[in-house]
Amino acid sequence: MVFLFTLLGIGLLISTYAETQTQATFVSFFVMMLFMLLGGLYTPIESMPEWAKWITKINPVAYFIEVMRMIVLKGSGFSDVKGQFYAVLGLGIVFTGWAVINYRKRS
Repeated sequence: MVFLFTLLGIGLLISTYAETQTQATFVSFFVMMLFMLLGGLYTPIESMPEWAKWITKINPVAYFIEVMRMIVLKGSGFSDVKGQFYAVLGLGIVFTGWAVINYRKRS
């Protein structure tokens, strides 16, 4: 749920900056492709250049993939994934808050 809250915040933020629905769709697709490619599923984060490692700090997909690996491979519980949980929750609050502040009514 927290992961979806964060992704919805990112989507709302993108839609507040987009002029048209098509523009919002293309930008959302581009951002999600970057998140998937830099999420650590296909390439380990440790082998990425330093600038890419910094981008993964604001990438909720990277946290989600890490949690899924911990749960499926290690059988981790909530106490093991608390750090990732709070990181994604913080990102969700930031992105959603930014989207709410940036929202302006159009006639």
